[in-house]
Amino acid sequence: MKRHLIVALGVALLATPTVQAQAQAQAETARTGPQQTPAKTGPLRTTSGTSLPAPTGKYPVGLASLHLVDSDRPDPWVPQDGPRQLMVSLWYPAAKAGTRAAPYVTPQESALILKPYPSVPADTLTKTRTYATVDAKPLARGLPLVLISPGFSFSRATMTSLAEDLASKGYLVAAVEHTYESVATTFPDGRTTTCAACAGENTEEYGATIAKSRVIDLSFVLDRLTAKSGWGRLVDRSRIGMVGFSAGGNTTPQLMAADKRVRAGVNLDGSYNPKQPTGTVRGPLLMMGTKQTHTPAGDVSWVNWWPKVNGWKRWVSVADTDHASFTDYAVIRPQVGLPAPALGGERAVSITRAYVGAFLDRHLRQEREPLLDKPSKDFPEVTFWPETASRR
Repeated sequence: MKRHLIVALGVALLATPTVQAQAQAQAETARTGPQQTPAKTGPLRTTSGTSLPAPTGKYPVGLASLHLVDSDRPDPWVPQDGPRQLMVSLWYPAAKAGTRAAPYVTPQESALILKPYPSVPADTLTKTRTYATVDAKPLARGLPLVLISPGFSFSRATMTSLAEDLASKGYLVAAVEHTYESVATTFPDGRTTTCAACAGENTEEYGATIAKSRVIDLSFVLDRLTAKSGWGRLVDRSRIGMVGFSAGGNTTPQLMAADKRVRAGVNLDGSYNPKQPTGTVRGPLLMMGTKQTHTPAGDVSWVNWWPKVNGWKRWVSVADTDHASFTDYAVIRPQVGLPAPALGGERAVSITRAYVGAFLDRHLRQEREPLLDKPSKDFPEVTFWPETASRR
């Protein structure tokens, strides 16, 4: 008998560590995503009190939305829809801030995300304060590119605080919305799709299917972003990495295996499907998750995959977090009065930014990053696992 999953963004917003551990285990089995001065930003948006942490780099941030159509591939979830269509958010360092603040999500997306919570106004996320502007001129060419793949049922927008921070430090960041795997995706014509894939059967095989589909999505986006025209003119093709959260984290090493253009990857709290890798896993790879579920005594898939990683690797966990702590929901949940884990949202975001940023700086910019070498007194919440971790 089929077990259908009800793991939407609203569930992720509300989840406490105990509830989220259960939701994550179910979803992942089936689906498998020193203080600095904030960057100068564009005009403030009127909000109802929800906002993201300011980026910490020196550059203003621009945002562009891309609508891409893969005419060679029918949509894997709704074939009658025709060719696979994807929305991509592209954050970049700007020469100077524009005049129009970037929206967080569309009104349709905000309403669907918050539908389970009638106490929260339906347009709350539409009003969430961001720091990018939509009419800013890109700073320069030769930028390292970072692909981002969100969690299953999560919008690409939920990775905005990380993406804006990376862009403020000189990265071009592309977050891919995997259509029909998100609770809500709005296209330029106003059409909003929902999570058709959420009706899938709760099996390890289905999780592997999700990852295979995402690999194709991401390689297609990479083709477009490394073309000789358009945005491809900004990209340094020798410096490409990926960050995935949850189902996106499961996809990260699988994309690296399939597409050699991706040189380094981060898995944020994503269980692996299949649970056992079919061969060696290419590094560099950072595996970063909750201390509740992603220690050697926790997720068996991480235990299985870890010794197969060939090359530089780190496995770290963060105490007092839950699954959604690696997304913008770390800060949004308490702002709208929903339960949150013990670690404060601003602190959770700063930890994710610090370790992901250090990893990308080390492997895409060849910068020395001692934060990755051993536990830090600045981040006592972070534990390195296991003691046999590679120190290369």
